[in-house]
Amino acid sequence: MREESLAPGLSGRVELTVTESDTALAVGSGDVPVLGTPRVLALTEAATVAALAPRLPPGSTSVGVRVELEHLSATPVGRTVVAEARLTHVQGRRLTFEVTLTEGAETAARGRVERMVVDRRRFLDRIGQAAPGTPPDGPGPTGTPGPTETAGPAGNAGPAGTAGPIGGSA
Repeated sequence: MREESLAPGLSGRVELTVTESDTALAVGSGDVPVLGTPRVLALTEAATVAALAPRLPPGSTSVGVRVELEHLSATPVGRTVVAEARLTHVQGRRLTFEVTLTEGAETAARGRVERMVVDRRRFLDRIGQAAPGTPPDGPGPTGTPGPTETAGPAGNAGPAGTAGPIGGSA
């Protein structure tokens, strides 16, 4: 892995318009029709993945290893939220991100996500699984379209693309 490609300041962003399937009621984390905390976590992790995706060497991936998250305010169906992640610390293969989720000018959630860079094939071999229909160096399984994502150095977003399903990261 090239050290300079994973330096503090690296950032990623994902955006989602909240639907019924994103609510606490739908994901089983509560009984109200607002953006559920599990979806908030998945969005912030997706922002970290968006930051890393264009910079990881072939055959590598990252897996979530630690999360600290404060869900500060409710977001109703129909509103758009933006999750942003900024790489703040690199210690070998361990990467620490500061993450936020905003709805307009309001911070709806904030926290930290730590990820570990791993060899994809070795990781899957270790757990006794292969990614069905996925090339060893390709993305994870696909499903419903995910949010729009951009990545780039802090303050300089890169090109937009379509992310895979939210919540699919380890």
